[in-house]
Amino acid sequence: MLRLAPWLITALLVGPILAGLAMATLPAFGYLPALGGHSLSLDPWRDLFAQPGLARSVAISFSSGIATTALSLTVVLLFLAGASGSRLDRWIRRMISPLLSIPHAAAAFGLAFLIAPSGLISRALSPGLTGWERPPDLLIVQDPWGLSLMAGLVIKEIPFLLLMSLAALHQIDAERRVALARSLGYRPTIAWLKVVLPSLYPLIRLPVFAVIAYASSVVDVAMILGPTLPPTLAVSILGWFNDPDLSRRFMASAGALLQLGVTLAALASWWGLECLVRRLGRGWVAGGQRQRGERRLRIIGKTLILLAAITALVGIAGLALNSLAGFWRFPDALPQTFTLQHWQRALPSLGGPVAATLIIAGAATLLATALVLAALENEQRSGCQPAQGQLASALTLLYLPLIVPQIAFLFGLVVVMEALGTRPTRWLVIFGHLLFVLPYVFLSLSEAYRRFDPRWSRVALTLGSTPNGAFWRVRLPMLLAPLLTAMAVGLAVSIGQFLPTLLLGAGRVTTVTTEAVALAAGGNRRLIGVWALVQASLPLLGFIIAVGLPRLLWSNRRGMRGTP
Repeated sequence: MLRLAPWLITALLVGPILAGLAMATLPAFGYLPALGGHSLSLDPWRDLFAQPGLARSVAISFSSGIATTALSLTVVLLFLAGASGSRLDRWIRRMISPLLSIPHAAAAFGLAFLIAPSGLISRALSPGLTGWERPPDLLIVQDPWGLSLMAGLVIKEIPFLLLMSLAALHQIDAERRVALARSLGYRPTIAWLKVVLPSLYPLIRLPVFAVIAYASSVVDVAMILGPTLPPTLAVSILGWFNDPDLSRRFMASAGALLQLGVTLAALASWWGLECLVRRLGRGWVAGGQRQRGERRLRIIGKTLILLAAITALVGIAGLALNSLAGFWRFPDALPQTFTLQHWQRALPSLGGPVAATLIIAGAATLLATALVLAALENEQRSGCQPAQGQLASALTLLYLPLIVPQIAFLFGLVVVMEALGTRPTRWLVIFGHLLFVLPYVFLSLSEAYRRFDPRWSRVALTLGSTPNGAFWRVRLPMLLAPLLTAMAVGLAVSIGQFLPTLLLGAGRVTTVTTEAVALAAGGNRRLIGVWALVQASLPLLGFIIAVGLPRLLWSNRRGMRGTP
């Protein structure tokens, strides 16, 4: 049975995406008999290109993917180069899990409450430093250039790229490389950039591509922070898909393919930038400069990552503050009164979405964990290396749901389900979440699983245990901490899913995320604060359990409390 795990993962990841893309392609060319499209036509594309503001929507989506990735990656690399081994490095590593657990929508709301004209920053500076007695007439949130959208994405993508980079660093023995370079007179930051970065980047290229794809096609964050006239391409497609005029679904399909093309263009542009940087960087690496700019690079790396972390945490604090605020006039830094009234009003309607969120996230995470454990255990028993055979294909395909824009294939997947007569149910939503949870659980658990000392299992086998017995009684208990951490990551990913829940659930399956994003159009900060804070708290509970449970169970076994 274990041998089937890589094939099952491959089928699970490839099948729905290919089917979704195929069924999005046919309506894009006018063929969808259920809606009266019985022949191929270019009319959907003509309607699409006739939409006002389409070029600007495409430009913002494209630039968001490139700029967000470039800034996030630069911050992560400069931080790793300049802060390795420092107290800031240790603090940031401890903060990765909490920062990664914050859903994108909650982080976006937190940033909006922070930078809005009447937000926390404006209140903290007024009227003493600005002279403002009223909120300034500035379009900061949902600005037409998408700058606030990019800022919100950067705050969330930095922890993801940092986690992927830290996992990859174990494979290249970075500390010894830097020590060797320093013995030749290189300063630490310059040494890291010259001898570690060239080997590290190929290992994190796929996560970088995933960030480009997500940033260029995101929906929930764009609905909160992105421009509105016109919105980003993905938000426009969602609006056409949900239009009461069903004939606009043909145009929505064409838009989905256009979004796929925009993402592919962003990926191709990034590849071109890679080639340019590689060519320009060879001279710098071989030039022999050992100290020039080292201090500046170190300060920039530490400052930017600290700013991103503090912004995310202060944003969440802003959500809590708004959820408890009574009368709060501008420019007062704090509310004049605090009240639980907003929570009392929201509690009756919170129960159903919270329960649905936990059920969907729990089921998707358990299924993903079972598949990942089966694949990794099969790898260990067969002696297959990660870069060989079936496992190599499965490992590469893990990023397929992350690189293909959600809006591009989920619409087609909905058409497939409708053609099969499948009604929107909670299990269908769980299946949709599984496509995105599975890659993150695998990436979070695989490194610890492969680094587990195989001699423990061999000792169990020599004492008469079966391979299955060694797995359940030795390997799994000793890997409890990384296993729970991977499950916490899976829960966080599932809780933050907006588009799969909305499309596959047809609006009938409500979760905390869908309700919180729906409130963005209302502008009620108190109510948004309540829902967004609940959304941010649910994944955090998973990480608290992941950290606390091993310490409780293994209180007298210090070596089993963390990752081996």
